[in-house]
Amino acid sequence: MRPIIPAPGRRFQPHSAGWGTIASAAALNRRVVTGKPGSMPTLELWGGHECTVNRVGTAFHDQTVRSGHHDRIEDLDRFAELGLKALRYPVLWERTAPDRPGEHDWRWTDARLARIRELGMRPILGLLHHGSGPRYTSLVDEGFARLFAGYARAAAERYPWARDWTPINEPLTTARFSALYGHWYPHLADEPFFWAALLNQIDGTRLAMREIRKVNPDARLIQTEDLGRTYATRLLAGQAEFENCRRWMTWDLLAGRVTRGHPMFERLAACGFADRLAAIADDPCPPDILGVNHYLTSERFLDHRLDAYPPERHGGNDQTAYADVEAVRVVLPAPGGLEGVLEEAWARYGLPLAVTEAHNGCTREEQVRWLREAWETAERLQGRGVDIRAVTAWALLGTFDWNSLLTRALGHYEVGAFDVRAEPPRPTAIAAELKRLAQGGPPHPGTEGPGWWRRDIRLEFRPVFRHVETPEPRSAWQAGRGARQPLLIVGATGTLGKALARACEWRGIDYRLTSRAELSLDDADSIAAALDGCGPWAVINAAGWVRVDEAEACAADCLAANADGAVRLARICAERGLPLVGYSSDLVFDGSAGRPYVESDPPAPLNVYGESKARAEREVLALGGQALMIRTAAFFSPFDPYNFAAHVVGTLSAGREFVAAEDLVVSPTYVPDLVDASLDLLLDGDAGLRHLANAGEVSWAGFARMIAAELGLDAGRVLGVRADSFGWAAARPQHVPLSTERGRVMPSLENAVARYAAIVREAEFAPEAEAMADLAHPETLVRRGAPPT
Repeated sequence: MRPIIPAPGRRFQPHSAGWGTIASAAALNRRVVTGKPGSMPTLELWGGHECTVNRVGTAFHDQTVRSGHHDRIEDLDRFAELGLKALRYPVLWERTAPDRPGEHDWRWTDARLARIRELGMRPILGLLHHGSGPRYTSLVDEGFARLFAGYARAAAERYPWARDWTPINEPLTTARFSALYGHWYPHLADEPFFWAALLNQIDGTRLAMREIRKVNPDARLIQTEDLGRTYATRLLAGQAEFENCRRWMTWDLLAGRVTRGHPMFERLAACGFADRLAAIADDPCPPDILGVNHYLTSERFLDHRLDAYPPERHGGNDQTAYADVEAVRVVLPAPGGLEGVLEEAWARYGLPLAVTEAHNGCTREEQVRWLREAWETAERLQGRGVDIRAVTAWALLGTFDWNSLLTRALGHYEVGAFDVRAEPPRPTAIAAELKRLAQGGPPHPGTEGPGWWRRDIRLEFRPVFRHVETPEPRSAWQAGRGARQPLLIVGATGTLGKALARACEWRGIDYRLTSRAELSLDDADSIAAALDGCGPWAVINAAGWVRVDEAEACAADCLAANADGAVRLARICAERGLPLVGYSSDLVFDGSAGRPYVESDPPAPLNVYGESKARAEREVLALGGQALMIRTAAFFSPFDPYNFAAHVVGTLSAGREFVAAEDLVVSPTYVPDLVDASLDLLLDGDAGLRHLANAGEVSWAGFARMIAAELGLDAGRVLGVRADSFGWAAARPQHVPLSTERGRVMPSLENAVARYAAIVREAEFAPEAEAMADLAHPETLVRRGAPPT
């Protein structure tokens, strides 16, 4: 392949010759079209699985393979059951013609497109999704557009009935990542090559639609692009204006608007592209539908005051160093968000719109809130006369490694409507919300309320009043929707109950935490009165007997609390149709398996405490209903001064030796991870028996050494001894690590210990450790949107 060699040009300088202003751009391109409320098509629910095939060096990364969808055609039935009207679906060039132009293997797509049609969904065919094409071309190959158009013609001839096409997904974004930032192949970091990569994709789209329409004259172009807005301090207003003009280039080019007088024309002409711009303007290919992909990180804030931000946020242009952060994390007032950019796109083009990607990598209720907000935003805009056709639930099967921009295979997974870590994929609360949007009905009570991006916790950095303006949404999110049903948490005094309450506070889930005086597990009337008075949507039982050795002498009391009380609560919940979560322990096992235990292993407790938990599991699940029993083990948390890890830190920090069992192997569980996973599974409607512990196994002494090493303490002061030297009253199993048959949803132990240590280190300088609760959550650095980690 022969690369296009642009004319010599400078790297980005926003005030170079020919640069205009946003005001002039708006005057040039603004096209206001007033719709009539009530005349809009019915808002449709679309979907799509993350299907990127991108290239890094010589390696191709295929999300369809990573999610397992490549080998699971039955996923299409799962998608159809959600009520989707259309499905963005890959017929990707790299997958179909990987070796030579003209040599196609359609077998995979034949079977799946046929099934999509059988299921009553309308496919929207994508031919290139963040890719650079097969090995025999690239985004800067002068033959790229011609080769791509040839592939598009072959696809159209294979599927002449297909009406909707997205030949190339997000051309501007792909050009930035591939030829401006160097993340993806061909790994360039040069502005002229960036424009070449963009123009190649625009020409590829134009030529592809020409060939497709020769086969099907009614074919529609649904052109997607990531759309946000950049805000900045006054010193960086020029950079922000440049980026706010550049963001429209995919659609401006296709519409033939980049002619003399367009703010970007002279810039591209200086790179040697004037003739290509003229050719595009003479033969435009305006989209039939603008596909807006908007994420919580699509809107950026640029700040020249570097000392206010961590070094990894620092960057700059040829003139000024600055920090680049998510606008939602810093600006006041809050950025315009999805509603703002949709209104801008409608005012600029007057073309039908669709939200073609709605996804948020976050806790489950926040994922649901983001999707619901997109739908309600589209409904509001339709009511104001904006022609918006659909909202697309993206990443139905989740995504892999977008936290590294798909540059490395780290195994980081974000859940979608289905969790592919289980076999078969497990439907989540997102799937339930999609069915609700398609069919109607009330939202899940646990997901009501505003998302984190509309609460005070959105501000991660020192707030800054923004100076680059944008039209504001005409109606803000209304937090008050009447009284909401709470989640009832039993066990106000225990570590787990407090941790669950802390997580609910952070996640914006209404809850009520009850003490024994308010709800006594040994009194059925007390339980019934509390449930009927509170009216919860679900109950979590975090109460019970926790003193393992004392249980040997107080067996009746332990069994009454952990078994009888738990079963009594479960029975009353079942009578009311209420979901219930309860907790069990690794001590239900005797440790003789010689391997990690899974859910189907039969209990064989060695002590009274273990027997109480085994009995509770058995009898609660025998009641039927919507009960989820969670086995877990060996809690540690930075917010509880009495757990094992806290004793390790306190003892070693004082210069003393710490003694721990070397012959007892467990799976330590980081409490913030446990409560987040518990809440996610509860919202998903999970039931039955499940193991939740951080992935890994270690002796108690080994665990103490892990903590010491992470905190820079003297691990040599940890003395490993035999367990029988402690003289415990209750027998302990020697080897009870927990694994799972139901799909692992907890981070690794190493990851958890690192986050625990980060909070402990912060607490040395800020004793109010409760204020650092945000740092305790699992890593959720994800593509374009996540809570603080």
